[in-house]
Amino acid sequence: MAKLRVGLLFGGRSGEHEVSIASAQAIAAGLSAIDQGNKYTVVPVYLRKDGHWLTGSTAQQVLETGTALQVPEDETTSGLPTAEQVASVDLWFPILHGPNGEDGTVQGLLTLTGLPFVGSGVLGSAVGMDKLAMKTAFAQAGLPQVKYVGVTRAEIWSNPCVFPKLCDRIEAELGYPCFVKPANLGSSVGISKVRSRSELETALDSAASYDRRIIVEAGVVAREIECAVLGNDTPKASVLGEIAFSSDFYDYEAKYTAGQADLTIPANLPESTANQVREMAVQAFQAVDAAGISRVDFFYVDATGEVLINEINTMPGFTATSMYPMLWAATGLETHELLDQLVQLALERGA
Repeated sequence: MAKLRVGLLFGGRSGEHEVSIASAQAIAAGLSAIDQGNKYTVVPVYLRKDGHWLTGSTAQQVLETGTALQVPEDETTSGLPTAEQVASVDLWFPILHGPNGEDGTVQGLLTLTGLPFVGSGVLGSAVGMDKLAMKTAFAQAGLPQVKYVGVTRAEIWSNPCVFPKLCDRIEAELGYPCFVKPANLGSSVGISKVRSRSELETALDSAASYDRRIIVEAGVVAREIECAVLGNDTPKASVLGEIAFSSDFYDYEAKYTAGQADLTIPANLPESTANQVREMAVQAFQAVDAAGISRVDFFYVDATGEVLINEINTMPGFTATSMYPMLWAATGLETHELLDQLVQLALERGA
């Protein structure tokens, strides 16, 4: 039986370019280990930071070294994939994080190739990326959340009469502390914790420089719990993990630097609460129409026993410090087995 050629799509145009390379290295190693290397052939496809697609020895070099390529100043060729690049694979594994990677843009392009791919389609990816759309979907599904206010860049960068009223409304509805977040950036980029009016004004201005849609969430004293979800129409949830960190929130450095966060797997929670979180994770997965792979994050309020959903990530990291593969390993599914299932789920969905 011929080996399946998996187009491992990595790099990308977001600020998580280097994280994507690290995830791709782990995935390539895992796929190559399945059935002693006799089941899949990994075809590395590297998206340079300007969106140019590269294959062959150049992509293999980036995958092996883990070093991103600089964009040549005199580059003039198209950044879109060629017919030859599309023809070289049977299935895509787009391990791209952040904007232009897990927000539905690349998923739409892959759909046009007519080939199956790992992960959510256009709808699930887009809703899972946009925090305001995501929260609307969660609310429709009846999932409890922290209080939040949606804001636009136009409101923030408005005339001097409108902006103070916006800040007044946020203070009245949410109070301090609160978190200001761009709606469409991953890995905690552009997020600020604010405790005063002056910090709020600065944080709103900063978030508006990243995105035209911004979300402001009420702060909550809670433990951060994560759950991995795997499947298509009948998804299943992993054991739970807990993250503890010294920074104000689980920022980019804490996520991707070894030793910056303490991970506890399984999380120390009452069995009834753990079951509730797993059920809510599956509900969230289905609410945004996710597929294949997702990680769902929660807040657990010790004082009241309340569980609040935070967000879903439809293409979580696969690095050595990433929770998604670690949660499944703790559930009894080793990385190579997990990857095999993800590929098979993509084939099932694309059939």
